[in-house]
Amino acid sequence: MEVIFSMAIGVLAGAGIYLLLRPRSFQVIMGLSLLSYAVNLFIFGMGRLATGAVPVLNGGVEGATYTDPVPQALVLTAIVIGFAVTALFLVVLLAARGLAGTDHVDSHEPEQE
Repeated sequence: MEVIFSMAIGVLAGAGIYLLLRPRSFQVIMGLSLLSYAVNLFIFGMGRLATGAVPVLNGGVEGATYTDPVPQALVLTAIVIGFAVTALFLVVLLAARGLAGTDHVDSHEPEQE
């Protein structure tokens, strides 16, 4: 399971970085979103991947057999904040496209030959 989880993080991060390097603003915003999802999965994985493990320590449970709830809370908060920031970026993108007439990052269309 860890290998699949690591591959998913790598694919999301790679696709996010690829989209960040694109010339259009919408692609840059989607790249930032994918990169934030990859970071969220990485932080979530730091809390140990265990199926059926208790989230909080009980009296007789060893320290190595529980799942840490702090990364789960951090990821939940990051998802909400990431959604709000993405919505804000999309509104700014629409306003900039209305003012500039293009959605290129540098506000200039590439020269057609």
